Amino acid sequence: MAAAVQSLPLLHYRSALVESVNVSYIEAGSIEKPNVVLFPAFPSSANEFRKLIPLLAQDYHVVTPSYPAFGLTTAPPDFTYNWSSVASVVSGLLLALNITSYAAYIHGYGADVGLRLAIQNPSATKAIITQNGNAYVQGFNQNFWAPIFALWNTSNSAAAQATVRNNVLTSDSTQTIYLDGTNPKELDLVDPNQWSLDYFQNIQGETNQDRQIDLLYDYRNNVAMYPQFQEYFRKTQVPLIALWASNDPSFVPAGAEAYKTDLPNARIQYFEAGHMALESKLKEIASGVLGFLKDIGYGQ
Repeated sequence: MAAAVQSLPLLHYRSALVESVNVSYIEAGSIEKPNVVLFPAFPSSANEFRKLIPLLAQDYHVVTPSYPAFGLTTAPPDFTYNWSSVASVVSGLLLALNITSYAAYIHGYGADVGLRLAIQNPSATKAIITQNGNAYVQGFNQNFWAPIFALWNTSNSAAAQATVRNNVLTSDSTQTIYLDGTNPKELDLVDPNQWSLDYFQNIQGETNQDRQIDLLYDYRNNVAMYPQFQEYFRKTQVPLIALWASNDPSFVPAGAEAYKTDLPNARIQYFEAGHMALESKLKEIASGVLGFLKDIGYGQ
């Protein structure tokens, strides 16, 4: 007799046309269950959450999109690569999927998309899980961000762009984002296919680099919105947990602690990991998410 194998929810790889953008997304779990929307980080796509999704989808309906310029999402030639446009596309996808309320998991770039949607429709976001998703200037590692700050300070000059192309948008830098800060004993948990996929799919080549530079330059407008994000926190007191990789080279622990300024009841949990913490701390982060959502009664 064959041994029984415990079944995890299957991942469905789908696409939807939103504002002339063919949005690639992953979906799992019953649509009858409460929604959890996962907002991915640079340099990855929806695929960042490939291992987390099945662990959440046993209890929740989980959706994660790939933004324009990432993954298999494709946009028309005249698409404007800025964060307002990206957030509009993601909002349109959620509308198409009839997702009107959800818990938001925001990581890196995902904070700037998820929080834009939250301030547009505060009642839709029932809870926030932030994995090094920054909303405070205290969270920036100044050294890491120096080449991007130079883009902003020189009005996207050719010289600053060249520095970003040669030092940020490279194969080695993509690998570094995965490995820097990871516990040395856990390096073999980091899948090298992932940084290779991210680089070849999202970064390699002049066209991809142009799109990424447009998004990095426009990131300054996300920072300009931080006061609005913080006002939203103060007014709504949305339940929030910061699951923060303490060794993240881009967003430092001060960014996690800053959430308590406006959300005194925010929870903070640290992990010895780098920016792509789900590679090495999957079980711990999944447990943190599920425990938090259970404690606040989401979906109960």
